[in-house]
Amino acid sequence: MLLELESSQLVLVDYQIRLMPALLESDAVLQNAVRLAHMAAALSVPCFYTEQNPSKLGETVPVLLDALKTARARSLAKMQFSAVEEGLGDMLRPPPKPVQGNARSLPKHLQKSSAGEERDTIVLAGCEAHVCLLQTALDLLEDEFDVWVVTDACSSRSERNRDAAFDRLAGAGVELVTTEMVAFEWLRSAEHPAFRQVQGLIK
Repeated sequence: MLLELESSQLVLVDYQIRLMPALLESDAVLQNAVRLAHMAAALSVPCFYTEQNPSKLGETVPVLLDALKTARARSLAKMQFSAVEEGLGDMLRPPPKPVQGNARSLPKHLQKSSAGEERDTIVLAGCEAHVCLLQTALDLLEDEFDVWVVTDACSSRSERNRDAAFDRLAGAGVELVTTEMVAFEWLRSAEHPAFRQVQGLIK
């Protein structure tokens, strides 16, 4: 099963000023998060980001915040570790548009709604992998989203916690991918109009 561009949304979790310096391989992880945001912008993938207790941990790191602005990302401040507990699921799956025209003109099973336009695949990355990312991913699964975690854009303070998170996520049915996997599965072909732009982000 490959990642489908048309059904994808990107969620980046808690890349904050006071958190990132304490994390493993934080520079490389942050660089991949920036790549993901730019890829989302280039390919018109809806993008969201969260900030955990921003009054204590600060706002999103500026270089990523700039990329998120390019992607027209929506933000969610939170105190719960799972962003779903703070309303992320509602942001990712807005209510269906009302049926146009006379609702009585067709039986309910023939009435069209916006349900077919839903993007139920969530490409997820963030920090810390074993806390906010893990709890958000598991709650998204409970809400019947397909969850793909970008491992090289995730981190924790310790390798043991990070790797334990990946093991648990895989066991729960989350797809584990890398930034380059996301890029080339979203593109699918060297003939895609955004191929050179996206390729330039990962070289």
